Amino acid sequence: MIISRCRFIPLSFARFLLGLVVACAITAPTASAQDNPSFVLRPGDVVKVLVWREKDMSGDFKVDESGRLVLPLIGRRDVTHTAWEILRDSLLEGYARQLKNPSVILTPMRRVLVLGEVTKPGQILLDPTMTFASAVALAGGANMQGDLRRVRIVREGRTIVKQAPVDSLIFAADVRSGDQVYVDRLSWFDRNSAFVASAALSLTGILVSLIRR
Repeated sequence: MIISRCRFIPLSFARFLLGLVVACAITAPTASAQDNPSFVLRPGDVVKVLVWREKDMSGDFKVDESGRLVLPLIGRRDVTHTAWEILRDSLLEGYARQLKNPSVILTPMRRVLVLGEVTKPGQILLDPTMTFASAVALAGGANMQGDLRRVRIVREGRTIVKQAPVDSLIFAADVRSGDQVYVDRLSWFDRNSAFVASAALSLTGILVSLIRR
């Protein structure tokens, strides 16, 4: 029987299998990253519009503070209560009524704030293919004081990632408008490691000199 055979699996091999399962669970993208769930645009977000052979209708259009989006030909739409997939289909239908055989690409750009010890702190716009790691990269990466091993993410006033290395966020695709990414400062020892090493060498030299006397 299969159960009886399992009893003879070496303990070391069983531990190996358990470690493999755990490693896969940690490194594999989450279900939300794979499924790319729907989201809703918020004030400050941008919709990038590309209409083939219609430059006047193409461009970046911002959702205003009232949650409205104004597009050429389409007019004004309230967008902050409609899932993106539904809104996108509605906008494409609007273009189809106004243009003959239109070729339109709509890309939602989510607004994320990158703060802390980065080269260019401030607001970053991310398309659906980008992650939190992308936001840090677009902010110029860490400055001389920044520690890319200590990245925090705050959503609606709640810390959802307390401390993580930036490379672990490459697959964190569940980015939402208004998320805040913080790159923390290097520890005192890391910031002053050269000074500490120099002081240690100097102290060692002094001790050696004293011992030789």
